[in-house]
Amino acid sequence: MGISGVSASGYYQVQAASSQGSVLEERKALTDVLREEQDSQSDLTEMMKEARERVEEAKKKRDELLKKTRSGRRYGDSAILVYSKLARARSAGEVDAASGYARRQIAQLKAAKCSDSDNADRIQAVINQLQKAVNRAGRKKRELSQEKLAAKRQARLEKERRAREAKRLKHQLRSRQAQRMLRESGYLREAEVDNRLQDHLQSSRMEMRQQMQEMSAAAQPSLEAAVQGYTASMDSVSGSAVPAPEISVEA
Repeated sequence: MGISGVSASGYYQVQAASSQGSVLEERKALTDVLREEQDSQSDLTEMMKEARERVEEAKKKRDELLKKTRSGRRYGDSAILVYSKLARARSAGEVDAASGYARRQIAQLKAAKCSDSDNADRIQAVINQLQKAVNRAGRKKRELSQEKLAAKRQARLEKERRAREAKRLKHQLRSRQAQRMLRESGYLREAEVDNRLQDHLQSSRMEMRQQMQEMSAAAQPSLEAAVQGYTASMDSVSGSAVPAPEISVEA
């Protein structure tokens, strides 16, 4: 009986030690799960902070880009200057000078279009305006030649004392010159309006492009954070399922 009692007492001591060890393991497992959750939350916070920093950096770059666009070279001024020269031209030589200036500007802008891809659309719009100016310069040169011939004919009629015909020709000549000057002032206003419109469109394009870059920069870390958070939560759920300690009921 003494031996049997000692054996039973030893058995229960072993079972108690085993139960205590299981409880310690369970606590350790729960502690590890909590620690992993804290680590995952810290990582998520860091990624959100990094995303905010990227957004702020993108905004700063956008502001610098818009400032550079507004303070940089104004490509549209070339077309306005050409039309001003063309409107002031009173001879075929002056028209040729304005046309030559427009052609040189076209060549320079084509080269600038290759190096300044951000403003390629803006530059192309100016090239189109300058090309129209070249065509209009050719028309003005023909009109000036016709007006010169009409003035010579008027002078001949006056010399021949054909006053009525000379007066009628003079009236026609002045009417044609007034119509030409009115048309040329319209060309200049057209260039100014187009210049303002193209500046507005270019600013809108630059801002939209920068916003797309900001959205792309913000979406990438957010997606990574969501994936990491989901993975951490799944790991927490699977890690928290700790098996319950077994209790022996054997006597």
